[in-house]
This record gives sequence, C-alpha cells and structure tokens, in this order.
Amino acid sequence: MSARQLPLRDVHLPPAPDWWPPAPGWWLLFAALLVGLAVRVFFSWRRRRRQRRWQGLFDAALHDAETPAARLAAASGMLRRAAKRIDAAAANLQGDAWLQFLDGTKRQDFSRGDGRLLLEGGYRRQVDADIARAACELARTRFVELMAGRR
Repeated sequence: MSARQLPLRDVHLPPAPDWWPPAPGWWLLFAALLVGLAVRVFFSWRRRRRQRRWQGLFDAALHDAETPAARLAAASGMLRRAAKRIDAAAANLQGDAWLQFLDGTKRQDFSRGDGRLLLEGGYRRQVDADIARAACELARTRFVELMAGRR
C-alpha cells in the first residue's frame, strides 16, 4: 500500500475528565476546611457557654439584692471582682479613676453615662429603678468583658 491509498482519519481527542469524583487534592482541601470550620464552631460554642455562665453569675448576685441601690452595690462588687482578673490594683481604684478603668479604651459609658451611678448609687436611700436597671445592664456587659480578659 502506498501513502496515497491509506485511509486517514482526523485526530479524535479523548473526552474531558468528569468533575466527579474530584482529584485527591480537592478532597484534602475539603477536609482541611471542614476541620477548620469544626474548630471554629467548637471555640465559638465554648466562648458562648463561658459568657452565659458569667452572665448567670452576675445575674444571681443581683437577684439576691432587693432594692435598686442594693443591686447597684452588688453590680459594683462584681465589677471589682472581675477587675482583679485584669489588674490586681484595679479593684482598689476610687472615683473617676475607677470609672475610667471601667470605660476601657473604646467608650465613656461609665465616666459620662449611666454607669456613673455605680459610684454612689449603692449608698443612696432612693434610686430610680429604670436608671439603676440601665446601669446594671451596662455593668453586666462590662463584667463579661472583664472576665474574658478584655480591657
């Protein structure tokens, strides 16, 4: 047979590979992402559980107090206990220095807001219940932050 007599056909490419099952590298990437997600969910769950426990501790201390002034005194005491976790000398601060410590670096809710009532509210005979409730909510939030170690 000569070259002119050969029946030649076009080149046929093999079909493209399927997308499933993925290559082993994709399986490893998927497994790493799954492990990373599981670790993140675990630590988030643990952090929320700790925060709920601290909130329950704070709420239990305030629940035992009968008057708004007693609740303010209890909230102030809980804040001082939590402040010891950050700085042992912080629990001994007085007046505006104490309020500035409670403000931290990002806010002024204690030195210029409702939290200012924590200074002398526990010693007053009469305290407005709504203002005391707002100050206690602010104290509760700050208590959880201090317990978590956030300045």
